[in-house]
Amino acid sequence: MMRRGFSALSVSFLFLIGCNPEAPVDPAELDATPYVLAQGHFPNPVLSEDNPLTESGVALGRMLFHEKRLSGDNTQACADCHSQAQNFSDVSVFSTGIAGEEGTRHSMILSNLAWHVHHDGSHVHGFFWDGRAPTLRDQVLQPIQDELEMNASLEEAMAKLEAMSKYRDQFMRAFGTEEVTEERMAKALEQFLLTLISNQSRYDQWLLGEASLTLSEDRGRALFFDEFDPFNPELSGADCAHCHSGLDFSSHQFGNNGLDAEGEMLDIGLMGVSGSDADLGKFKVPSLRNVMESAPYMHDGRFTNIEDVLDHYDHGVQLSSTLDPMMQYNVDYGLGLTEEDQADLIAFLHTLTDPVFLSNPAFSSPH
Repeated sequence: MMRRGFSALSVSFLFLIGCNPEAPVDPAELDATPYVLAQGHFPNPVLSEDNPLTESGVALGRMLFHEKRLSGDNTQACADCHSQAQNFSDVSVFSTGIAGEEGTRHSMILSNLAWHVHHDGSHVHGFFWDGRAPTLRDQVLQPIQDELEMNASLEEAMAKLEAMSKYRDQFMRAFGTEEVTEERMAKALEQFLLTLISNQSRYDQWLLGEASLTLSEDRGRALFFDEFDPFNPELSGADCAHCHSGLDFSSHQFGNNGLDAEGEMLDIGLMGVSGSDADLGKFKVPSLRNVMESAPYMHDGRFTNIEDVLDHYDHGVQLSSTLDPMMQYNVDYGLGLTEEDQADLIAFLHTLTDPVFLSNPAFSSPH
């Protein structure tokens, strides 16, 4: 009886230990398991050789992206201005930082960033609306330090992470030691952001022969891709693909799309980074994937809906010395879009919505 009683107590004790969340766990160790990008029908991206994607690195980046402790007062994470449901952008015209102050631009969308590089791997296009960060790795740490955004020093952010066992363990898994450094934070965030791939819209299914478009959607597609012909306006397209080209619906270049006339520009865009007069009013061309979930629009969020955007390109383009040459037609002639044209273009833009991307649990908060 004593032996049986002892055995039962032992089993009970072991059971309790197994259920105790504070029970000792195996020490973390390096896990270099490769992360396979869900690139689907997209071409192979050119990725940095010094930061290979791993399951543990991506997991760490996801934790950091949703970590409010990276802000000065522990109230704001990257994800607060880049909401997944909003195409990793923001419903606000200007995102609000931890001090309650608004920024100066609308938050950019975050998707398909692995294809924002040149074919030779150089990051010639730059990140942010004005291209001030030459690489994604340079970009990710700037909002943490920006006084209008998360308003924290990298030193205090790293100290907070080092004080938490879950982060020490995850840095060990991702990089082989528990050391928290600026470079490691940037690499982990870069890895996670590179996994934010949107390529499962109905348009993608149509490209693969797995879905069909309605007559309105297909007519909108033709208008989108056909060039504008001022001499045959009734037969010409809206010429959207001039800037919004390729599988990501963006050239990833910088351009002046005629938002303001020469002397009315409150934001000089790329010129503020390059110092060149030729870059006045130029901003990075955003992707149109999930565009119907990304309002408001433009670098300053001035357009609240897609109809306002189409009206701008149809008859609202303003003349300036750096206006994209292809936009000159918009100034001189206007696109002459009918109500049907606009309705069909909007119908096509709806086919670029990727509900899988907007709800993928792999991108949501792990906390």
